[in-house]
Amino acid sequence: MKRLPILPTVIVAAAVAAMIGLGIWQLQRLHWKVALLARYAAAQGQPPIAFPTTPDPRNPPLFRRASAMCEHVIGWRSQTGYNLKEEVGYAHIASCRSGAEGPGFQAVIGWSATPTHPAWAGGMVSGVIAPDRDHVVKLVAASAAPGLQPVKPPSLENVPNNHLAYAIQWFFFAATAAVIYLLALRRRSR
Repeated sequence: MKRLPILPTVIVAAAVAAMIGLGIWQLQRLHWKVALLARYAAAQGQPPIAFPTTPDPRNPPLFRRASAMCEHVIGWRSQTGYNLKEEVGYAHIASCRSGAEGPGFQAVIGWSATPTHPAWAGGMVSGVIAPDRDHVVKLVAASAAPGLQPVKPPSLENVPNNHLAYAIQWFFFAATAAVIYLLALRRRSR
């Protein structure tokens, strides 16, 4: 029997250990995500709150019903969105000033087939708190501004939870690397 090559064995062992570690980490994330989804589901049944002026980015009140007063629209942006009929179009998001010196908030005030911003100048917005990449959270209005259709509200079904698949993938990669290395060692010993 030939001597075991030390450096390749150490490299493969470290890679397999890292992949197993990533699989375990994904299983931990799975448990975290299940608890998070349960919290979001419970939030949907809670009473409405005032829209948070400075939401905690680590623990935003997602899927809670809320309301806020848009005193003045200071800007617009559009992103791909769906109406209640699941048609693809543009969700119109107003950057609202909530007071003379307030930090303001983002309000999704409706859907249209074109990216042209509406003439809506502000008012009371009631709806559901949803995640926002740029501003932590946004308020998705339950009813649309004049000239727009309601936007499809945020849904728990759209929150990805694929950590189990990732864990299985990492464990499969680790097993595959170990088997390939053992086959290489066997071929080398012949």
